[in-house]
Amino acid sequence: MSAAAVERSHDRPQIAEANRIMERLPGYRVEIIGDQIMVSPPADGPHGVTLTDLMVPFLAAGLDDGDSNVLQGIGLWLPTGREDYAIPDLSLVDADFQDHHIENNCYDPVCFRMVLEVTSSNFRTDLRTKTGAYAEAKIPVYVIVDRKHQRLHVLTEPTGSEYASHRVHAPGETAALPDSLGAKVTLDVEQIIRAGQKQDG
Repeated sequence: MSAAAVERSHDRPQIAEANRIMERLPGYRVEIIGDQIMVSPPADGPHGVTLTDLMVPFLAAGLDDGDSNVLQGIGLWLPTGREDYAIPDLSLVDADFQDHHIENNCYDPVCFRMVLEVTSSNFRTDLRTKTGAYAEAKIPVYVIVDRKHQRLHVLTEPTGSEYASHRVHAPGETAALPDSLGAKVTLDVEQIIRAGQKQDG
């Protein structure tokens, strides 16, 4: 998702301000990362197509049946600030994730096996800001579909505010995700990138 920083109102907590923005801008995604409120406009159609296509290999691998769930737009509580949270485009969580509710419809990072973002206009947020935040939250696997540069990133082994392993895949390649997800999942990079491209006309 694309994002732009929004200045914080000094007379109310950030979460209250974020929720006020969400009420004022239905359909927008509002997150707090690094003590900044980030507001993302509704995604375009190819973004949605990409997410739908991406769910298929996870569902086919049985990762939404039994001890895990594949979910879009579930809140992830972050350790990067007192009120920080993100809403990844797609997440793989333990089946008991509801036992890990913290607040504001967000859940403890401990129940997340993977998060995935599909970039929009402000791709730097997904490639940089969220990379550090997700690493600090110790999310084991972070996948980024970089539509601007037509690449798929697979980040693993979170250490501090970065990932020790960062593999970049181009169209024509396949990306095998770690077995730690609970099943074997391989992504066809060309198919994913093609789904995310806007049609001319």
